[in-house]
Amino acid sequence: MAKLKKTVRAKAASAKRPKSAKPADLQAKAEQMSRSIVGSAQQIWMAGMGAFHRAQGEGSKMFEALVKEGMSIEQTTRKLATGKVDAVRDAVEDRVGVVRERAVDTWDRLENVFETRVQRALNRLGVPGREDLAELTKRVNELNAELRKLSKPAASRPAKAAAKPARKPAAKKPAAKKPAARKPAKPRKAALPKAPKPVAPQGE
Repeated sequence: MAKLKKTVRAKAASAKRPKSAKPADLQAKAEQMSRSIVGSAQQIWMAGMGAFHRAQGEGSKMFEALVKEGMSIEQTTRKLATGKVDAVRDAVEDRVGVVRERAVDTWDRLENVFETRVQRALNRLGVPGREDLAELTKRVNELNAELRKLSKPAASRPAKAAAKPARKPAAKKPAAKKPAARKPAKPRKAALPKAPKPVAPQGE
């Protein structure tokens, strides 16, 4: 490439100069130009080598500096992200808690409304309510207790009456038999069947 440049310059120089110049002068000038071009090329080459060497030395330092800076940025980002994640989690948990409380409150209201409406409908149909059933159960239990008290003395009286006539015939003297007028038999009290114990409705 350098030879090509020399020949191009030499032709250009010879075309501009008058033909009176000597070939020796031209030769000297051409050699001088070629030396300056070679010197410039060598300087450019050396400058490139120096830049490459400097880039290598500073490049590794620059690379290490960039790695350190990247690590610090990553740590900062992680701290921020972790803080934000915790804040978001807390906010979500708070909202879930609020929604859960509202849902429970809503279900309680719905349950109360449903129970009230069902109770009204049952009352219209003549079906007794929970309080009515509890009162009736209490009254039936009281009546059963009274019946048991009344039936205990009546059951013990016939046993005593049967025990007394057994003693009397031994004490009496045999007498002539008289036709005795029969007394009408006392109607026995029919034993009442035991009523099943009522079960009080269980509260829900």
